[in-house]
Amino acid sequence: MESNRLISASASPSPLPPLLRHHRLHISAGPVAPCRSASLTFTHLLHSRYRSKSDLASYTDDPAHVSVVNNYDKPVVDDVMAVNWVAEGFSGPVAVPPGSSLRLTVMKLKEEEEAGKGEILGIARGMKEKFDSIEQLTVGENFSPGRSKGFSIASIGVVKDLESNAKILDHV
Repeated sequence: MESNRLISASASPSPLPPLLRHHRLHISAGPVAPCRSASLTFTHLLHSRYRSKSDLASYTDDPAHVSVVNNYDKPVVDDVMAVNWVAEGFSGPVAVPPGSSLRLTVMKLKEEEEAGKGEILGIARGMKEKFDSIEQLTVGENFSPGRSKGFSIASIGVVKDLESNAKILDHV
């Protein structure tokens, strides 16, 4: 994988025409570090935010976006996993502050645990109160099961930097 090419193509708004940019509120990309999972070997994360599910669908299906994926991403990307959720109760700035670190957590529930999904979502949402270093937190149930490799719950915590992220890892 040509990581520099991927980051510059995905993070830069230049390949996307101005008309397409109105669908997304925020987009950023960068390397994954550290990854505690032996089964998830992804090297980069593309993080984007949309006003609604329909804005995400419009963005995903837009011919300009499809062209960027086909011309910039597919030639250098080996594997893709997508988890999409509605960030209920999210407040704060839409953009992630420059220099921040993102902590992605994905969960694959066992069939017998599906009934307790609401409780698990509640525990995940409570992480912001447990760790002062989490500046923003979104948690939700994945609504794109076909592209998520079976993961049904996901969250992204935004922290100031990698050092703050490491402190959370020490306590989890």
